[in-house]
Amino acid sequence: MNDKAEKGAMQVDVQLVRDLAALLDDTNLTEIEVEDGDRKIRVARKVGGAAPVYAPAPVAAAPAAVAAPAPAAPAEAAAPAAAANAIRSPIVGTAYLAAEPGAAAYAAVGSTVKAGDTVLIVEAMKVMNAITAPHAGTVKAVLVDNGQPVEYDQPLIVIE
Repeated sequence: MNDKAEKGAMQVDVQLVRDLAALLDDTNLTEIEVEDGDRKIRVARKVGGAAPVYAPAPVAAAPAAVAAPAPAAPAEAAAPAAAANAIRSPIVGTAYLAAEPGAAAYAAVGSTVKAGDTVLIVEAMKVMNAITAPHAGTVKAVLVDNGQPVEYDQPLIVIE
């Protein structure tokens, strides 16, 4: 039985694997696959899942706040009023305004919701967390976009 396994075993060209790994580094790719007849070689490297998604946001936000405090003042004046009445994110994750792509949004500006109605979803670590209306009212503002990363305690939606 060992003879069969050895006869059918693929001969790995170590230099080819090293060359493919070097090509990944040179081109900033995360994986590459090469096929030659019955032989197929795939070289891939792991990329951190959450870090690339969340790391750019604080870096981009910090220079904007420092570079342009005067133009941000009118937006900041409106933001505290909206943020004071806003439903806030209970977790870090990704906000989804609808149950699936192409579906109608749970709540849109001007729509009426009842206490306990789902108004959006925050996905964290493959778990979909329904965010519900704490009270009945009318949606005055949706403060996030569909698929947008959100931080803990970030204002999401305003219901009055």
